[in-house]
Amino acid sequence: MKKYYLFLLIPLLGSLISAVTSNSSDVFDNFKTGDPEIRSMNALAFGPEAILFIGDSKSASVVAIETGDTEAVESAESIEIENFDQKLASALGTKIENITIQDLAVNPISKKIYISVHMNDGTPVLLRLSGGKFEAVNLKDIRYSDVSINNAPAEDAKDRRGRSLRVWAVSDLGYYNGKVMVSGLSNQEFGSTFRSIPFPFSGKQDHASLEIYHGAHGQYETHSPIKTFTVAELNGIEYLVASYTCTPLVLFPLDDLKSGTHVKGRTVAEFGFGNTPLDMITMQKDGKSHLLMANSNRPVITVKYEDLEKYEGSLTEPIKTTEGVDHFNLPLVNVLQLDKLDDSQFIILQRRSNGDLNLRTLTVRWL
Repeated sequence: MKKYYLFLLIPLLGSLISAVTSNSSDVFDNFKTGDPEIRSMNALAFGPEAILFIGDSKSASVVAIETGDTEAVESAESIEIENFDQKLASALGTKIENITIQDLAVNPISKKIYISVHMNDGTPVLLRLSGGKFEAVNLKDIRYSDVSINNAPAEDAKDRRGRSLRVWAVSDLGYYNGKVMVSGLSNQEFGSTFRSIPFPFSGKQDHASLEIYHGAHGQYETHSPIKTFTVAELNGIEYLVASYTCTPLVLFPLDDLKSGTHVKGRTVAEFGFGNTPLDMITMQKDGKSHLLMANSNRPVITVKYEDLEKYEGSLTEPIKTTEGVDHFNLPLVNVLQLDKLDDSQFIILQRRSNGDLNLRTLTVRWL
């Protein structure tokens, strides 16, 4: 998941400064030093104090690591890296065919880019892109905190096609309002699950099962995981904005996602059959918020949040093409990853027509 940030400017009196400093350090209270024994890195997201959250499906856990990458940069330099995968593989001393890029996330403080990679033997590697150079991030002797995901699919659990279910223990994650939010599958009757884990980790964990109407499939579903999500405030209510394969866009009020509840989302758009949403971010242009979503078999789709606020419908009938809230296709295809770089720029990882994989910066003028 890519993040949705709410910034609030508060006039600070002298008597409050020490309290704010104290609260800032509290996020590290449960951290320890050592090897978190991360087995996979399926999703990345940043939280406070440049803490990086790593979703580890193999271990069915979320690991928070202290990056120490806290030197603030207000605006970032644009990026243009051709043959990104070749250069990344070279930095790892291997070839493209031996690596799989899992996710990337921009540190909102330093604007440096973190990339999770799986080697062909399954070994996870974390890299940081700084000044155009790849740096390996130490994962063996670091300060970290972790939490196990409750009711995760068993390691040997398979779906009807014989595919691993455990890999979807974490399908996406993000940090919002003091909580790590995790989408994925559980081992419960209704497999599609959304977890909300207070941070710092304390053992507390809320999880709700999810149900949606899938227009392209013409049925209600409870076993497909959210593939990518963000959080947005619409008409004064905070929503989980989520997308699924083939490609419904669904709203869930955050207040409804209580522990032990079964929640039906409101399907507000169907973007077409045979497509998987890959990534989702929020950008602003001229004071208005826009949702951007990368896709496996569609261009980058953008939706204005004001159109989501106006749309009162719910899709509950079979759909053959597209329907629902207004959306627009940007002239950007084969985009695998998105993230916000700063207030005016975002990055895309894009497979070009010649086969090259490039990382580049775009501005909000594209919206």
